[in-house]
Amino acid sequence: MESMGSECTPLKKEYDDCFNKWYSEKFLKGEKTDDCQELFKKYRICINSVLAKNNLTKMISEARPLVGSTFPEPNDPEISEKNKN
Repeated sequence: MESMGSECTPLKKEYDDCFNKWYSEKFLKGEKTDDCQELFKKYRICINSVLAKNNLTKMISEARPLVGSTFPEPNDPEISEKNKN
């Protein structure tokens, strides 16, 4: 499946592959380490950049409380710094 931003698709595929391997080979066997966290951070930075370029960040932030989303706002300084560009 493609990412919402074509420039993020390679990172999405890499993260999806990592997650699926981790989930089936480790998590289901009781291991709780997060082997894919760094890939997820990179992918999230990319997605947040796409959202910012398309002026969607504010709209999504405003919609979260209305739909009951508990997904946190991006507060990672690295994410915020990348979105300033």
